Amino acid sequence: MTMKEERLQEIVQHAYDHSPAFRERLDGAGVRPDEIKSIADLSRVPVFTKDEAIARQQADPPFGGMLAAPLSAVSHFFFSPGPLYEPGPTEDDHAWGVAVAMLREVGFGAGDVILNSLSYHLVPAGYLFDGAFTRLGATVIPAGTGPTELQLQMARDLNATGFVGTPSFLLGLMQKAAEKGIALKLRRAVTTAEPLPPALRQTLVGQYGLEVINTYATAELGVLAVNTGEGMAMRLLPEPIIQVVDPDTGASVGPGETGEVVVTNFNRLYPLIRFGTGDLAMNIDPRPGESAQAERAIILVGRRGEAVKVRGMFLHPNQLRFAAAQVPGVSAVQAVVTRPDGVRDHLALRVQLAEGANEAAVAEGLKGAVQGVCRVRVDEVGFDMLEDRESVVVDRREWN
Repeated sequence: MTMKEERLQEIVQHAYDHSPAFRERLDGAGVRPDEIKSIADLSRVPVFTKDEAIARQQADPPFGGMLAAPLSAVSHFFFSPGPLYEPGPTEDDHAWGVAVAMLREVGFGAGDVILNSLSYHLVPAGYLFDGAFTRLGATVIPAGTGPTELQLQMARDLNATGFVGTPSFLLGLMQKAAEKGIALKLRRAVTTAEPLPPALRQTLVGQYGLEVINTYATAELGVLAVNTGEGMAMRLLPEPIIQVVDPDTGASVGPGETGEVVVTNFNRLYPLIRFGTGDLAMNIDPRPGESAQAERAIILVGRRGEAVKVRGMFLHPNQLRFAAAQVPGVSAVQAVVTRPDGVRDHLALRVQLAEGANEAAVAEGLKGAVQGVCRVRVDEVGFDMLEDRESVVVDRREWN
């Protein structure tokens, strides 16, 4: 038995004993806490969605039976969109150490001065990164979401060497500094809370000389994965326990398959066991069945609810866009899913060509790219008008 499995057994028993919401879920599934002995056993526990968490809190405020300690044990209360009440982590929460180790690994350390432009108001983002950086020995400027010019002044006057915030705000900050002829000492930035397109990363790195560390984090669970270079794959942190599961069955998906990111933390104050983030991701596992979690990675493709299942595989608009971007000559693309015989899914692509593009080359290129990225075969490629330019994936199947 590994140390992580020992900790899993301990947190499951603790949650069962002290969290009425979790006890109700486990009893409803007919599972005893002592039956959860390994990460594989977690598949027996139903996924707990954010919608369910919100409903529980509305029915039984403030925490819906999810808190596993008295209210007096909570140092901070946060209020995230949903709405959802969330307690801040305790001072001895092991998650702090994981976050600090990640920051140290990517190059931050004692002596750094960090401009923290994440919100400190109600939501936990600013507080969580603030705590991780100060535990590392860095000094934090708690700028929050203040005006760009004021943050630029603080970064200059206080010799900020690092940044944490959204990539769009960072770009605006660097552009404003260049416009005013202000030389900053920023050399390394952590971005989070919104997508980081490759073109924006290249601008921050190539034009402004920054080292960019992009993180995947949620308000409920903190930082889960990190990307430090090219590509879209985000390496998982060693904990909490992160699984990618079929949204319909809750079973783990295989390498290259897409599923929902589901997380189990070790927070004794607020244990979240099999918490469904609602984020869909492609699972990357170099040694299936043997990889340590820190060896695995995910590619985020969107939110649950936006994806369409085609022949057992999820097809998400962002996956299709990513595949199409690899094929020269594609101006716009749309997937249309039908079931002509009432039995088998038929996947057709409608394509708008760029000027001068070759239809045959584009068709073959798209078939290969979609097969590789989305793991589903394209039955037909047409070059007629797109049905609805607002919809990247159109589901025309009838379910009578």
